[in-house]
Amino acid sequence: MPKVTVYNVSGSQVGELELADSVFGVEPNKHVMHSAVVLQQAAVRQGTHKTKGRSEVRGGGRKPWKQKGTGRARQGSIRSPQWVGGGTVFGPTPRSYGFKLPKKVRRLAIKSALSSKVQGNELIVLDQLTLAQPKTKEFVGILANLKVGRKALVVTAGYEDNVALSARNIPGIKFVEASGINVLDVLAHDQLIITKEAAEKVQEVLA
Repeated sequence: MPKVTVYNVSGSQVGELELADSVFGVEPNKHVMHSAVVLQQAAVRQGTHKTKGRSEVRGGGRKPWKQKGTGRARQGSIRSPQWVGGGTVFGPTPRSYGFKLPKKVRRLAIKSALSSKVQGNELIVLDQLTLAQPKTKEFVGILANLKVGRKALVVTAGYEDNVALSARNIPGIKFVEASGINVLDVLAHDQLIITKEAAEKVQEVLA
């Protein structure tokens, strides 16, 4: 089992935590993680793009000139695709980009992402993380104590309103609760800061 150090908000070591091999100790599967990231990004695409085909543009009801005798190429409508102002051929239409992945694949993806953080020494476990009131300056101090870089994902067991409000004004820092942890957020941030309770909750769900 991977064993990690547990810190307090002052940056001092206060203990150790053994993480489950089945969640934090798997061999990261890059293909599965990539599929999960594409799934998340596809789900937020609006898909509202639209161009008009030749049946939708205005005009072009009359044949522009007779079929024979003019010396010019035959034309049936001034709104054919080859004309300026004509309809678009095979243009985009509204659609959903969403697709599905099997449940086991999705679970393997998040396990791979979490395990990659452990293997890269990019996981910081806190004994607890609570703030009496929203204070960005205080939260910046906590990050400095933990020697956190520019981009970090902060995860707590439940929704901590004061932590969320304190973190949202800091560039590169994102806060989510344990139930909202996902592959894209984990991989997009250089470090993962997670409370001991949140890590145990994640293990309970994914193990």
